[in-house]
Amino acid sequence: MRFDIAKSGSGLVYEIRNIVNVANRLEQAGVEVIWENIGDPVQKGERIPDWMKKVLTELLQEDCAYAYSPTKGMDATREFLAERVNRRGGAQITPDDIIFFNGLGDAIARAYGAIRVDARVIMPEPTYSTHLLAEVLHASFPPNTYRMNPYCDWSPDINELERKVKSHRAIVGILVINPDNPTGYVYPEETLRRIVKIARDYDLFLIFDETYAQIVFNGKRTVPLSDIIGDVPGICMKGISKEFPWPGSRCGWMEIYNAGRDEIFARYIDAILTQKMSEVCSTTLPQMAIPRIMEHPEYQPSLDERIRHYEKLSNIAYRLLKDLPYIMVNRTCGAFYMTVVFNDAVLNNRQFLPIAQGEIRDYIGKLVSEHIEPDKRFVYYLLGATGICVIPLTSFFTDIPGFRMTLLDRDEERFEQVVRTLGEKIVEYVESAR
Repeated sequence: MRFDIAKSGSGLVYEIRNIVNVANRLEQAGVEVIWENIGDPVQKGERIPDWMKKVLTELLQEDCAYAYSPTKGMDATREFLAERVNRRGGAQITPDDIIFFNGLGDAIARAYGAIRVDARVIMPEPTYSTHLLAEVLHASFPPNTYRMNPYCDWSPDINELERKVKSHRAIVGILVINPDNPTGYVYPEETLRRIVKIARDYDLFLIFDETYAQIVFNGKRTVPLSDIIGDVPGICMKGISKEFPWPGSRCGWMEIYNAGRDEIFARYIDAILTQKMSEVCSTTLPQMAIPRIMEHPEYQPSLDERIRHYEKLSNIAYRLLKDLPYIMVNRTCGAFYMTVVFNDAVLNNRQFLPIAQGEIRDYIGKLVSEHIEPDKRFVYYLLGATGICVIPLTSFFTDIPGFRMTLLDRDEERFEQVVRTLGEKIVEYVESAR
Protein backbone atom coordinates (compact mmCIF):
# COMPACT_ATOMS: atom_id res chain seq x y z
CA MET A 1 0.00 0.00 0.00
CA ARG A 2 1.24 3.52 -0.75
CA PHE A 3 0.62 4.52 2.91
CA ASP A 4 -0.73 3.04 6.15
CA ILE A 5 -4.51 2.69 5.79
CA ALA A 6 -5.40 1.27 9.21
CA LYS A 7 -7.01 3.66 11.66
CA SER A 8 -4.99 3.80 14.85
CA GLY A 9 -6.68 2.44 17.94
CA SER A 10 -5.95 1.72 21.55
CA GLY A 11 -3.63 -1.23 21.12
CA LEU A 12 -6.12 -3.19 23.23
CA VAL A 13 -7.40 -6.65 22.41
CA TYR A 14 -10.92 -7.99 22.98
CA GLU A 15 -9.63 -10.59 25.42
CA ILE A 16 -13.06 -12.15 26.04
CA ARG A 17 -12.81 -13.64 22.56
CA ASN A 18 -9.05 -13.53 22.04
CA ILE A 19 -8.34 -16.00 24.84
CA VAL A 20 -10.50 -18.52 23.00
CA ASN A 21 -7.63 -18.93 20.53
CA VAL A 22 -5.33 -19.97 23.37
CA ALA A 23 -7.95 -22.28 24.89
CA ASN A 24 -8.67 -23.91 21.54
CA ARG A 25 -4.97 -24.70 21.16
CA LEU A 26 -5.08 -26.43 24.54
CA GLU A 27 -8.24 -28.35 23.62
CA GLN A 28 -6.45 -29.70 20.57
CA ALA A 29 -3.75 -30.98 22.92
CA GLY A 30 -6.31 -32.82 25.00
CA VAL A 31 -7.13 -30.29 27.75
CA GLU A 32 -10.75 -30.10 28.90
CA VAL A 33 -11.48 -26.37 28.90
CA ILE A 34 -13.91 -24.90 31.44
CA TRP A 35 -15.25 -21.81 29.70
CA GLU A 36 -15.60 -18.90 32.13
CA ASN A 37 -14.66 -16.23 29.62
CA ILE A 38 -17.96 -15.13 28.13
CA GLY A 39 -21.47 -14.41 29.42
CA ASP A 40 -23.38 -16.91 27.30
CA PRO A 41 -25.98 -18.63 29.50
CA VAL A 42 -26.83 -21.17 26.80
CA GLN A 43 -23.21 -22.26 26.40
CA LYS A 44 -23.06 -22.84 30.16
CA GLY A 45 -26.04 -25.17 30.14
CA GLU A 46 -29.19 -23.06 30.43
CA ARG A 47 -32.09 -24.75 28.67
CA ILE A 48 -34.38 -22.61 26.54
CA PRO A 49 -37.85 -23.34 27.96
CA ASP A 50 -40.36 -25.14 25.78
CA TRP A 51 -42.89 -22.29 25.98
CA MET A 52 -40.32 -19.89 24.51
CA LYS A 53 -39.46 -22.33 21.73
CA LYS A 54 -43.17 -22.63 20.98
CA VAL A 55 -43.50 -18.85 20.66
CA LEU A 56 -40.64 -18.80 18.15
CA THR A 57 -42.00 -21.81 16.27
CA GLU A 58 -45.34 -20.06 15.85
CA LEU A 59 -43.61 -16.91 14.62
CA LEU A 60 -41.78 -18.92 12.00
CA GLN A 61 -45.15 -19.72 10.43
CA GLU A 62 -45.76 -16.01 9.76
CA ASP A 63 -44.41 -14.72 6.44
CA CYS A 64 -43.66 -11.26 7.85
CA ALA A 65 -41.04 -12.77 10.15
CA TYR A 66 -38.87 -13.29 7.06
CA ALA A 67 -39.22 -9.74 5.72
CA TYR A 68 -37.32 -6.52 6.30
CA SER A 69 -38.40 -4.53 9.33
CA PRO A 70 -38.67 -0.73 9.31
CA THR A 71 -35.28 0.95 9.83
CA LYS A 72 -36.04 1.84 13.45
CA GLY A 73 -37.58 -1.56 14.13
CA MET A 74 -40.95 -3.30 14.12
CA ASP A 75 -43.71 -0.80 14.87
CA ALA A 76 -45.67 -3.08 17.21
CA THR A 77 -42.60 -3.94 19.24
CA ARG A 78 -41.52 -0.32 19.61
CA GLU A 79 -45.06 0.58 20.71
CA PHE A 80 -44.95 -2.23 23.28
CA LEU A 81 -41.57 -1.14 24.68
CA ALA A 82 -42.50 2.55 24.79
CA GLU A 83 -45.63 1.72 26.75
CA ARG A 84 -43.57 -0.30 29.26
CA VAL A 85 -41.35 2.74 29.86
CA ASN A 86 -44.27 5.16 30.09
CA ARG A 87 -46.14 3.03 32.62
CA ARG A 88 -43.38 3.67 35.15
CA GLY A 89 -44.33 7.36 35.23
CA GLY A 90 -40.85 8.80 34.65
CA ALA A 91 -39.56 9.85 31.23
CA GLN A 92 -42.23 9.58 28.55
CA ILE A 93 -41.22 8.36 25.10
CA THR A 94 -42.91 7.46 21.83
CA PRO A 95 -42.20 4.49 19.54
CA ASP A 96 -40.15 6.88 17.38
CA ASP A 97 -37.72 7.26 20.31
CA ILE A 98 -36.72 3.58 20.02
CA ILE A 99 -34.17 2.30 17.49
CA PHE A 100 -33.34 -1.38 17.02
CA PHE A 101 -29.86 -2.72 16.20
CA ASN A 102 -28.23 -6.05 15.44
CA GLY A 103 -27.23 -6.57 19.04
CA LEU A 104 -25.92 -4.00 21.48
CA GLY A 105 -22.45 -4.32 19.96
CA ASP A 106 -23.92 -2.73 16.83
CA ALA A 107 -25.71 -0.07 18.89
CA ILE A 108 -22.52 0.74 20.81
CA ALA A 109 -20.48 1.08 17.62
CA ARG A 110 -23.09 3.41 16.09
CA ALA A 111 -23.40 5.51 19.24
CA TYR A 112 -19.69 6.29 19.50
CA GLY A 113 -19.13 6.39 15.75
CA ALA A 114 -21.59 9.28 15.39
CA ILE A 115 -19.70 11.49 17.87
CA ARG A 116 -17.12 14.02 16.65
CA VAL A 117 -13.58 12.70 17.01
CA ASP A 118 -12.64 15.53 19.38
CA ALA A 119 -15.59 14.82 21.71
CA ARG A 120 -15.32 12.12 24.36
CA VAL A 121 -17.55 9.99 26.57
CA ILE A 122 -16.14 9.32 30.04
CA MET A 123 -16.56 5.72 31.15
CA PRO A 124 -16.11 3.60 34.28
CA GLU A 125 -12.79 1.88 35.01
CA PRO A 126 -12.79 -1.07 34.62
CA THR A 127 -15.28 -1.02 31.80
CA TYR A 128 -16.84 -3.48 29.40
CA SER A 129 -14.51 -3.93 26.44
CA THR A 130 -17.05 -3.24 23.67
CA HIS A 131 -17.78 0.26 24.98
CA LEU A 132 -14.11 0.95 25.56
CA LEU A 133 -12.92 -0.16 22.15
CA ALA A 134 -15.72 1.65 20.28
CA GLU A 135 -15.08 4.93 22.10
CA VAL A 136 -11.30 4.73 21.75
CA LEU A 137 -11.41 3.73 18.08
CA HIS A 138 -13.66 6.66 17.22
CA ALA A 139 -11.20 9.11 18.82
CA SER A 140 -7.86 7.29 18.34
CA PHE A 141 -6.82 8.37 21.85
CA PRO A 142 -6.89 6.66 25.26
CA PRO A 143 -10.19 7.00 27.13
CA ASN A 144 -11.24 9.26 29.97
CA THR A 145 -12.39 7.19 32.95
CA TYR A 146 -13.77 7.42 36.44
CA ARG A 147 -12.69 4.71 38.85
CA MET A 148 -14.79 1.96 40.38
CA ASN A 149 -13.36 1.22 43.85
CA PRO A 150 -12.91 -2.50 44.60
CA TYR A 151 -12.32 -1.70 48.28
CA CYS A 152 -15.72 0.01 48.51
CA ASP A 153 -17.90 -2.68 46.88
CA TRP A 154 -16.88 -1.41 43.40
CA SER A 155 -18.80 1.84 43.91
CA PRO A 156 -17.83 4.63 41.48
CA ASP A 157 -15.78 7.65 42.53
CA ILE A 158 -18.39 10.33 41.87
CA ASN A 159 -16.10 13.14 43.03
CA GLU A 160 -13.46 12.09 40.52
CA LEU A 161 -16.12 11.91 37.83
CA GLU A 162 -17.22 15.48 38.48
CA ARG A 163 -13.63 16.78 38.64
CA LYS A 164 -12.81 15.25 35.27
CA VAL A 165 -16.02 16.46 33.66
CA LYS A 166 -15.31 19.96 34.93
CA SER A 167 -11.69 20.05 33.81
CA HIS A 168 -11.91 18.23 30.44
CA ARG A 169 -14.06 20.26 28.09
CA ALA A 170 -13.91 17.50 25.46
CA ILE A 171 -16.13 15.27 27.62
CA VAL A 172 -19.69 15.45 26.29
CA GLY A 173 -21.22 12.31 27.77
CA ILE A 174 -21.10 9.89 30.71
CA LEU A 175 -21.37 6.10 30.40
CA VAL A 176 -22.96 4.05 33.18
CA ILE A 177 -23.29 0.25 33.02
CA ASN A 178 -25.94 -0.83 35.51
CA PRO A 179 -25.65 -3.53 36.75
CA ASP A 180 -21.99 -3.31 35.94
CA ASN A 181 -19.95 -5.55 33.71
CA PRO A 182 -17.33 -6.75 34.70
CA THR A 183 -17.77 -6.08 38.44
CA GLY A 184 -21.40 -7.04 39.11
CA TYR A 185 -21.95 -3.78 41.01
CA VAL A 186 -25.55 -2.54 41.27
CA TYR A 187 -25.94 1.25 41.36
CA PRO A 188 -28.18 2.54 44.15
CA GLU A 189 -30.69 5.20 43.17
CA GLU A 190 -28.87 7.95 45.10
CA THR A 191 -25.65 7.38 43.14
CA LEU A 192 -27.49 7.40 39.83
CA ARG A 193 -29.21 10.67 40.72
CA ARG A 194 -25.83 12.25 41.48
CA ILE A 195 -24.60 11.23 38.04
CA VAL A 196 -27.71 12.66 36.38
CA LYS A 197 -27.15 15.91 38.29
CA ILE A 198 -23.56 16.12 37.01
CA ALA A 199 -24.82 15.66 33.45
CA ARG A 200 -27.41 18.40 33.97
CA ASP A 201 -24.96 20.80 35.66
CA TYR A 202 -22.30 20.46 32.93
CA ASP A 203 -24.63 20.15 29.92
CA LEU A 204 -23.74 16.54 29.05
CA PHE A 205 -25.73 13.59 27.77
CA LEU A 206 -25.94 10.14 29.36
CA ILE A 207 -25.45 6.63 27.98
CA PHE A 208 -26.84 3.94 30.28
CA ASP A 209 -26.20 0.32 29.36
CA GLU A 210 -28.98 -1.61 31.09
CA THR A 211 -28.33 -5.02 29.55
CA TYR A 212 -28.58 -6.66 32.99
CA ALA A 213 -31.22 -4.35 34.49
CA GLN A 214 -33.58 -7.24 35.26
CA ILE A 215 -30.85 -9.43 36.81
CA VAL A 216 -30.44 -8.03 40.33
CA PHE A 217 -30.29 -10.08 43.53
CA ASN A 218 -28.90 -10.39 47.07
CA GLY A 219 -31.41 -7.80 48.27
CA LYS A 220 -30.11 -4.95 46.10
CA ARG A 221 -32.36 -2.47 44.34
CA THR A 222 -31.77 -0.05 41.49
CA VAL A 223 -33.83 2.11 39.11
CA PRO A 224 -33.78 2.49 35.32
CA LEU A 225 -32.58 5.69 33.71
CA SER A 226 -36.13 6.54 32.65
CA ASP A 227 -37.13 6.98 36.30
CA ILE A 228 -34.53 9.64 37.10
CA ILE A 229 -33.34 11.32 33.92
CA GLY A 230 -35.74 14.27 34.09
CA ASP A 231 -34.92 16.73 31.30
CA VAL A 232 -31.34 15.52 30.63
CA PRO A 233 -30.66 14.10 27.13
CA GLY A 234 -29.83 10.44 27.21
CA ILE A 235 -29.65 7.03 25.59
CA CYS A 236 -30.59 3.80 27.35
CA MET A 237 -29.31 0.59 25.75
CA LYS A 238 -31.23 -2.64 26.29
CA GLY A 239 -31.30 -6.12 24.79
CA ILE A 240 -32.64 -9.65 25.11
CA SER A 241 -29.39 -11.64 24.92
CA LYS A 242 -29.01 -12.09 28.69
CA GLU A 243 -32.55 -11.60 29.93
CA PHE A 244 -34.37 -14.15 27.74
CA PRO A 245 -31.61 -15.59 27.29
CA TRP A 246 -31.04 -15.46 23.53
CA PRO A 247 -27.50 -14.19 22.85
CA GLY A 248 -27.52 -15.50 19.29
CA SER A 249 -30.49 -13.29 18.41
CA ARG A 250 -28.22 -10.23 18.14
CA CYS A 251 -31.11 -7.98 19.07
CA GLY A 252 -30.75 -4.77 21.06
CA TRP A 253 -32.23 -1.30 21.06
CA MET A 254 -31.74 2.28 22.14
CA GLU A 255 -34.34 4.29 24.00
CA ILE A 256 -33.79 7.99 23.35
CA TYR A 257 -34.77 10.45 26.06
CA ASN A 258 -35.30 14.20 25.61
CA ALA A 259 -33.95 14.53 22.06
CA GLY A 260 -36.46 17.30 21.45
CA ARG A 261 -35.10 19.39 24.32
CA ASP A 262 -31.63 19.91 22.84
CA GLU A 263 -30.89 20.72 19.19
CA ILE A 264 -27.31 19.43 19.33
CA PHE A 265 -28.37 16.12 20.88
CA ALA A 266 -31.16 15.80 18.30
CA ARG A 267 -28.62 16.16 15.46
CA TYR A 268 -26.47 13.48 17.10
CA ILE A 269 -29.38 11.04 17.26
CA ASP A 270 -30.20 11.84 13.64
CA ALA A 271 -26.61 10.96 12.70
CA ILE A 272 -27.02 7.57 14.41
CA LEU A 273 -30.26 6.94 12.52
CA THR A 274 -28.69 7.99 9.21
CA GLN A 275 -25.94 5.41 9.74
CA LYS A 276 -28.57 2.85 10.58
CA MET A 277 -30.41 3.47 7.32
CA SER A 278 -27.35 2.30 5.39
CA GLU A 279 -27.93 -1.27 6.56
CA VAL A 280 -31.72 -1.04 5.91
CA CYS A 281 -32.88 -2.66 9.15
CA SER A 282 -32.12 -5.07 11.99
CA THR A 283 -33.18 -8.72 12.24
CA THR A 284 -36.95 -9.06 12.20
CA LEU A 285 -37.73 -12.34 13.99
CA PRO A 286 -36.34 -11.52 17.46
CA GLN A 287 -38.01 -8.10 17.38
CA MET A 288 -41.36 -9.74 16.72
CA ALA A 289 -40.74 -12.21 19.53
CA ILE A 290 -40.17 -9.59 22.25
CA PRO A 291 -43.80 -8.72 23.12
CA ARG A 292 -44.97 -12.32 22.88
CA ILE A 293 -42.19 -13.60 25.16
CA MET A 294 -42.35 -10.77 27.71
CA GLU A 295 -46.14 -11.06 27.98
CA HIS A 296 -46.12 -14.84 28.30
CA PRO A 297 -47.32 -16.04 31.74
CA GLU A 298 -44.20 -18.18 32.12
CA TYR A 299 -41.77 -15.37 31.36
CA GLN A 300 -41.36 -13.77 34.79
CA PRO A 301 -41.31 -17.08 36.72
CA SER A 302 -38.62 -18.36 34.35
CA LEU A 303 -36.53 -15.22 34.81
CA ASP A 304 -37.01 -15.34 38.59
CA GLU A 305 -35.73 -18.92 38.71
CA ARG A 306 -32.62 -17.98 36.78
CA ILE A 307 -31.97 -14.98 39.05
CA ARG A 308 -32.20 -17.21 42.13
CA HIS A 309 -29.64 -19.52 40.56
CA TYR A 310 -27.21 -16.65 39.88
CA GLU A 311 -27.67 -15.46 43.45
CA LYS A 312 -26.87 -18.93 44.78
CA LEU A 313 -23.71 -19.19 42.68
CA SER A 314 -22.68 -15.67 43.67
CA ASN A 315 -22.85 -16.62 47.32
CA ILE A 316 -21.06 -19.94 46.80
CA ALA A 317 -18.16 -18.17 45.07
CA TYR A 318 -18.04 -15.40 47.65
CA ARG A 319 -18.05 -17.87 50.55
CA LEU A 320 -15.18 -19.88 49.08
CA LEU A 321 -12.99 -16.94 48.05
CA LYS A 322 -13.60 -14.14 50.55
CA ASP A 323 -11.11 -15.32 53.20
CA LEU A 324 -8.31 -16.38 50.88
CA PRO A 325 -4.98 -14.57 51.20
CA TYR A 326 -3.61 -12.45 48.34
CA ILE A 327 -6.99 -11.51 46.84
CA MET A 328 -10.09 -9.42 47.49
CA VAL A 329 -13.62 -10.18 46.27
CA ASN A 330 -16.98 -8.44 46.54
CA ARG A 331 -20.26 -10.30 46.61
CA THR A 332 -21.85 -10.01 43.16
CA CYS A 333 -25.37 -8.55 43.30
CA GLY A 334 -26.23 -8.01 39.63
CA ALA A 335 -25.49 -9.44 36.18
CA PHE A 336 -23.72 -12.80 36.42
CA TYR A 337 -20.02 -12.12 36.83
CA MET A 338 -17.62 -12.10 39.75
CA THR A 339 -14.42 -10.07 39.68
CA VAL A 340 -11.45 -11.17 41.78
CA VAL A 341 -8.73 -8.62 42.56
CA PHE A 342 -5.15 -9.45 43.49
CA ASN A 343 -3.79 -7.43 46.39
CA ASP A 344 -1.06 -4.89 45.71
CA ALA A 345 2.40 -6.26 44.89
CA VAL A 346 1.54 -9.97 45.20
CA LEU A 347 2.12 -10.75 41.50
CA ASN A 348 5.47 -10.90 39.74
CA ASN A 349 7.02 -12.41 36.61
CA ARG A 350 8.61 -15.36 38.46
CA GLN A 351 5.39 -17.06 39.54
CA PHE A 352 4.06 -20.13 37.77
CA LEU A 353 1.81 -23.17 38.02
CA PRO A 354 3.17 -26.62 37.20
CA ILE A 355 1.88 -28.01 33.90
CA ALA A 356 2.32 -31.74 33.42
CA GLN A 357 2.08 -31.98 29.63
CA GLY A 358 5.27 -30.83 27.98
CA GLU A 359 3.68 -29.46 24.81
CA ILE A 360 1.27 -27.29 26.82
CA ARG A 361 3.99 -26.23 29.25
CA ASP A 362 6.16 -25.03 26.37
CA TYR A 363 3.23 -23.22 24.73
CA ILE A 364 2.25 -21.37 27.91
CA GLY A 365 5.92 -20.65 28.61
CA LYS A 366 6.23 -18.96 25.24
CA LEU A 367 3.11 -16.85 25.86
CA VAL A 368 4.30 -15.62 29.25
CA SER A 369 7.83 -14.95 28.03
CA GLU A 370 6.48 -11.87 26.28
CA HIS A 371 5.87 -8.62 28.15
CA ILE A 372 2.33 -9.09 29.43
CA GLU A 373 0.28 -7.86 32.37
CA PRO A 374 0.80 -9.87 35.57
CA ASP A 375 -2.84 -10.97 35.79
CA LYS A 376 -2.74 -12.15 32.20
CA ARG A 377 0.30 -14.24 33.08
CA PHE A 378 -1.71 -15.84 35.89
CA VAL A 379 -4.69 -16.46 33.57
CA TYR A 380 -2.47 -18.26 31.03
CA TYR A 381 -0.89 -20.45 33.68
CA LEU A 382 -4.32 -21.20 35.18
CA LEU A 383 -5.60 -22.22 31.77
CA GLY A 384 -2.62 -24.43 31.06
CA ALA A 385 -2.64 -26.09 34.48
CA THR A 386 -6.37 -26.57 35.02
CA GLY A 387 -8.26 -25.77 31.81
CA ILE A 388 -10.18 -22.98 33.58
CA CYS A 389 -10.58 -20.06 31.17
CA VAL A 390 -11.15 -16.67 32.84
CA ILE A 391 -10.51 -13.09 31.65
CA PRO A 392 -7.70 -10.89 33.04
CA LEU A 393 -9.15 -7.80 34.67
CA THR A 394 -6.60 -5.50 33.03
CA SER A 395 -8.21 -6.30 29.66
CA PHE A 396 -11.13 -4.14 30.88
CA PHE A 397 -8.83 -1.09 30.81
CA THR A 398 -7.69 -0.89 34.38
CA ASP A 399 -4.32 -1.27 36.08
CA ILE A 400 -5.93 -3.31 38.87
CA PRO A 401 -4.78 -6.94 38.42
CA GLY A 402 -7.38 -9.65 38.74
CA PHE A 403 -9.79 -11.68 36.67
CA ARG A 404 -13.47 -12.00 35.78
CA MET A 405 -15.38 -15.26 35.93
CA THR A 406 -19.04 -16.09 35.26
CA LEU A 407 -21.83 -17.32 37.55
CA LEU A 408 -23.58 -19.32 34.87
CA ASP A 409 -22.88 -23.02 35.38
CA ARG A 410 -26.14 -24.95 35.85
CA ASP A 411 -24.32 -27.69 37.78
CA GLU A 412 -23.77 -26.32 41.30
CA GLU A 413 -21.41 -29.10 42.37
CA ARG A 414 -19.23 -28.59 39.31
CA PHE A 415 -19.25 -24.83 39.86
CA GLU A 416 -18.20 -25.22 43.49
CA GLN A 417 -15.35 -27.49 42.46
CA VAL A 418 -14.20 -24.96 39.85
CA VAL A 419 -14.18 -22.17 42.46
CA ARG A 420 -12.31 -24.37 44.97
CA THR A 421 -9.72 -25.13 42.30
CA LEU A 422 -9.43 -21.42 41.51
CA GLY A 423 -8.79 -20.65 45.16
CA GLU A 424 -6.14 -23.38 45.49
CA LYS A 425 -4.36 -22.27 42.32
CA ILE A 426 -4.36 -18.60 43.36
CA VAL A 427 -2.49 -19.46 46.55
CA GLU A 428 -0.20 -21.93 44.80
CA TYR A 429 0.65 -19.43 42.08
CA VAL A 430 1.40 -16.51 44.41
CA GLU A 431 3.56 -18.67 46.69
CA SER A 432 5.44 -20.34 43.81
CA ALA A 433 8.08 -17.59 43.71
CA ARG A 434 8.91 -17.68 47.40
